[in-house]
Amino acid sequence: MASRTSVPISLGVAAVALVAAASVRVRAGDAPPILRAFANPTGQIRTVTTGSPDTDNPFFRSLGTNGRRCVTCHDPEDGWSITPSHLQRRFAANQSDPVFRPADGATCPSDDVSTSAARRDAYRLLLAKGLIRVEMPVPANAEFTVTAMDDPYGCSDSSKLSLYRRPLPSTNLRFLSAVMWDGRESEPGRSLYGNLFSQAHDATMGHAQASVEPSTADLDAIVRFELGLHTAQSRDDDAGPLDAEHADGGPAALLQQPFFIGINDPLGMNPSGTPFDQRAFTLFAAWSDTGTPGVSAARQAIARGEEIFNTRTFSVTDVPGLTNVTGPLNVTCTTCHDTPNVGNHSVSIPLDIGVSRAANRTPDLPLYTLTCDDGRVVNTSDPGRAMVTGRCDDIGKVKGPILRGLAARAPYFHNGSAATLREAVDFYDQHFGIGFSEQDKRDLVAFLRSL
Repeated sequence: MASRTSVPISLGVAAVALVAAASVRVRAGDAPPILRAFANPTGQIRTVTTGSPDTDNPFFRSLGTNGRRCVTCHDPEDGWSITPSHLQRRFAANQSDPVFRPADGATCPSDDVSTSAARRDAYRLLLAKGLIRVEMPVPANAEFTVTAMDDPYGCSDSSKLSLYRRPLPSTNLRFLSAVMWDGRESEPGRSLYGNLFSQAHDATMGHAQASVEPSTADLDAIVRFELGLHTAQSRDDDAGPLDAEHADGGPAALLQQPFFIGINDPLGMNPSGTPFDQRAFTLFAAWSDTGTPGVSAARQAIARGEEIFNTRTFSVTDVPGLTNVTGPLNVTCTTCHDTPNVGNHSVSIPLDIGVSRAANRTPDLPLYTLTCDDGRVVNTSDPGRAMVTGRCDDIGKVKGPILRGLAARAPYFHNGSAATLREAVDFYDQHFGIGFSEQDKRDLVAFLRSL
């Protein structure tokens, strides 16, 4: 698919004016629905756009046969993803809600959905963790075979696997270096626009079960709409407005954030040649001065968390995709979350940080045994990138997501295994032996929930 547009790396006067106008509309209470401030467990999230917030866009229309729209699984209230709490509310209100479709909403398409109790059981992973089933064939060129499986749902075989993953947000997409957790929609040489166009097509044919091909005009409109969206936490219940006292939280500053592939890559892949800056986040630096009026204890905690995220070093030795190339490394959180003030990796480098390994598998997820051609045996709940490339070295690798708007879209990681931000911080602390203190963890959570 040839690109029809390019994504700007910075935005000019018109965009700044649009953000200001959007902010005024939100404060005045008459914003279009998608630009309203939505409450979440720790504050409010808000979206601004460089395009039209028109809800007549095909993003909000059913283009398939099962009633689903893009917004069905990418709700602005949930940071343009979906959350278990809201799914449970939707289930209680209407068990025929289009999100509840056996094809990929159930643990297996063959699940019984004839009664309310059966539906609750069939959609258990969706309701508990917000997981959608993704069925993928084992690549024809795979360097591994599926030699055993512990599948609680009986929905896989040696030629195809059912994988259960969180829907990624459909906002802040201009910062992407890979499309989808496993990067399967990122084709070498194709533009971000082209990758998102392909993703919109495949989602329409798959998740929406379309019987006819979506039009080029509809797919184009969806992609352009998505590329205009910029979303971030705008208010914290403890710290107040996240752009107060010279801080740069909230979506307005994010809309103006420059980006290009490799903008802050620690492995030297920045095309400009600029050295890696471990201080990838500078949103709350103004709150680090305890003597500044208006910097409350809650704001100081956020600033401390940002500083820890930027500068606390720890050693990693077993991160396939990174340490197999570099050897053991002393890193900071921003070694992998390097895109300035956004937090994904600025080049496409899928990593295996251990989330899918057997030691971290929970009984509600399958466990697959993959035997590689070289004799290695790997147990995983999700082979990740390997289901795209067929490479044994890619087993368990997924991309790091954009971190803005985290507070609105729990649970975390691709399989929803961290119910809270605290659980996500605890995972990193335990897996890598970082040694965070209790205060460190509280400060990190304060920072992450403010993004």
